[in-house]
Formats: sequence, structure tokens, C-alpha cells
Amino acid sequence: MKVYRTARTAMTALRRNPMRALLTTLGIVIGVGAVIAMMEIGTGSSAAIQKTIATMGANVLLVVPGTAASGGVSFGAGSVTTLTPQDGEAVLRDSAAVRNVAPIVRARTQVVYGNRNWVPQQMIGTTPEFLDIRDWTSLAEGDTFTERDVLNANKVCLIGQTLARELFQGESPIGREIRVKNVSFRVVGVLAAKGANMMGSDQDDILLTPWTTLKYRVTGSTLSNPNQSAASSTSSSVNTLNKLYPGAAPELYPKQSETQAANTPLPVRFANIDQLLAAARSPEEIPTAIREISEILRERHRIRDGQPDDFTIRDMTEMTNTLTSTTRLMTNLLLCVAMISLVVGGVGIMNIMLVSVTERTREIGLRMAVGARARDILRQFLVEAVVLCLVGGAAGILLGHGGSRLVELLLRWPVATSLPAIVAAVLVSASVGIIFGFYPAWKASRLDPIDALRYE
Repeated sequence: MKVYRTARTAMTALRRNPMRALLTTLGIVIGVGAVIAMMEIGTGSSAAIQKTIATMGANVLLVVPGTAASGGVSFGAGSVTTLTPQDGEAVLRDSAAVRNVAPIVRARTQVVYGNRNWVPQQMIGTTPEFLDIRDWTSLAEGDTFTERDVLNANKVCLIGQTLARELFQGESPIGREIRVKNVSFRVVGVLAAKGANMMGSDQDDILLTPWTTLKYRVTGSTLSNPNQSAASSTSSSVNTLNKLYPGAAPELYPKQSETQAANTPLPVRFANIDQLLAAARSPEEIPTAIREISEILRERHRIRDGQPDDFTIRDMTEMTNTLTSTTRLMTNLLLCVAMISLVVGGVGIMNIMLVSVTERTREIGLRMAVGARARDILRQFLVEAVVLCLVGGAAGILLGHGGSRLVELLLRWPVATSLPAIVAAVLVSASVGIIFGFYPAWKASRLDPIDALRYE
């Protein structure tokens, strides 16, 4: 009952001068509204940046073969035959932190259509899972190739926007035949535009095809080739139309090269690939995915404890952390600027409450004369200050949310509702009322009843 009577007395006092109460809360309204708007705009921008990073492969892990060396001379990454498509299947099956895996075979050669030709920056042999890993599932035209195309090494391909523009110049590429080292490929789809990556490289200058097709039909490599990319870039032979398929069946246990004999004495008994592309389920699970992939590949490659890995795992954690920290810094900066408005609003409340104490000195003295204690006076003025701040906080939440939606509508900026910001705004409003209202309330509670009754 005492709390109820105190709250009712405080509300009665505020209703005596509604215009002054409204102007007093205006500072809190602006401060809370600025905080809510900045937090929602910052949260939306952070989500948009995270989505942009994801399209570039923030969760992507690249597994490359190890490096061979002979006589102190290193042959570079991928010079040892260590990765197979079965490694990717084992990683996808046994790693809980990995969402998808795709094998990668690379080549670089000329693509011809009619009397036009172009050398794409990326010519990749892979599986349909590649598009899911790179968040490239939307196509501008056509459809993607299938697992059956991979199994049968069908001569189909997907091309990027840059390659489509350079070769077809406005014509629809779907169903057309292009030639890669005199091997005819049928274009089944055109990838959606993706733009440049963080390094400025054109991601749309690309050709995708089943890895079996690129490995056996274009590069002409067999089971004994240690590296498809190296073979395709250094070979001077031409894959003519009468050599579309490997001429002879490969040996069951092919002979080792000199490099393999010196560094990896285990015989090569598999079809190797250039890389493995894996996608972690979330950025937080990247370290777990790296650890699980390492354990699986070490077990499959029979690497003993203490021996170095015959593969390397690369990720984009550094770039992701840099962009995320930049976004967080900008959001915190905007939040600090908005908090200044709250402080200004709090000072305004303190000023008005001090004026109110001065105006109501005789009322305070009368209440004390009839039995009110100092803590009752303190409680009353604190409740008035907190009510002003809470009302201003509620109006500020509505104003800030409406302002952020208006920014989204007019400027097309990404905006996301931030529930923690709303809760924080309510708590900050109450705190401002208590902090800035305490001194006027304390000053009122310290008045002497006799002096207060004599005050004119």
C-alpha cells in the first residue's frame, strides 16, 4: 500500500504540469530512439556483411595435397599425390562439423565458340555440391549438371557471366556447344553474377564441369599422374577428337615417379584430385571441422603420430575476423554517440527535478510536519524521475524502431530488430532515472520541516 500511495502521489505531481513533463522526457525519447535505431541498423549491417562473407566462402575450408621435396628443392603444394574423392566422402560421412564436401580438379586452357575464344581465370572440375558450398545455387539460366554426369564423365558444363558475355555476346548459351582442347562441351547452365572477390579477382570468369570429365577428357591424365593441373599446364600434346577417351586401361598398381619414390614410397593406387573443398556448418565450428578433417585424413593416409601431415588445410578465418571486428567497432561507435543523447536527457531530468523540489518546498515541509519521513520524500521524487524515464524510454523504442524501418524503406539499408537493444534501453532508462533523480530526491528528503514551511 505504501508503494502504491507513493506511485499515486508521484503521478499526481507529474500531472500538474504535463507540458513540462513532456519536454523533460523529450531528451530520453531522443536518446533511446537513437540507441535503438543505431543498434538495429548496426545489427542489420553486420548480418549483411556476414552474408556477403558467406558468399565468398567464409565457412569454406580448402584442403590441398602436401609438398614434395628432393635434394633440398621443394616442388610446391600439390606435388604429392595424396587426396582422392574417397577422402571427401569419408570427411562428409565422419565429420559432424562439415556440411558438405566437393572434389576439385583444375585446368587452364582456351575455350572456343565459333570464331571467338577466351581463357577463363578458373576452369574447375567438381561435383554439384560445389555450388552449395560456394552459396551459388541460383542460376541465371538453365540447370546444373548432376551426379550421373560426374559418374559418366559427360561433356556438360556451367559457365559464368563473364565467359558467357565474351563468347556469346548477348546470345543464350543454353544448349550451345563450346570446345575445350577440341573436346565439345554442351552448356547446360549459366551461373548468376557474383562479382569480384576480396582480392579483386573476377569470380564470374569461370567454367564448371564434372571433375571426371576435366580429368580424363581434357587434361588426359591417368591414375598415375601426380597432379592434373601441373600436367595440363606443362603438356604440349593435343587431345584430338579421336582421343576423347583414355587410350588404354590404367595399371592396377602404376609405377611411382622419381619424386614419389624419394618422398612417398607408398604405391599410388587411386585416382587423385587437386583439392578438396569443404564447408563448415557455421563459422564457430571451423576449428572443430579443421581438427576432424585432419584426424580423418591422417587415419586414411596412415600417418603415424609424430609424422607431418601430407596435406594442408586453409581457411578464411583471418579475413572474417577482420571484417567482423570492423563492423563491431562501427556499431559500438554509433552506440557511444547515441548514449550521449541519453546522458543529455538525464541531465535535463535532474535539472527539472531540482526545479520541482524548489517549487514544492512548502509541500515537502507540510508532508514532513504531518508525519512523512525522509525516506518517503526520497522515494516519491525517485519514482517521479523513474516514471519520466520509463515513459520516455517506451516512446523512444517506438521512435527508434520506426526510424530504422524508415531508413530501410528510403535508403534500402539492411535493418534487423535487436531484442537485446530494446531490453537494454528499458534498463538504461530506469538507471538514468535513478542516477539523475537521486540527488534532487536526496536534497528534498534533507529539508528541515520548519525551514520548508517558512519558504516563500
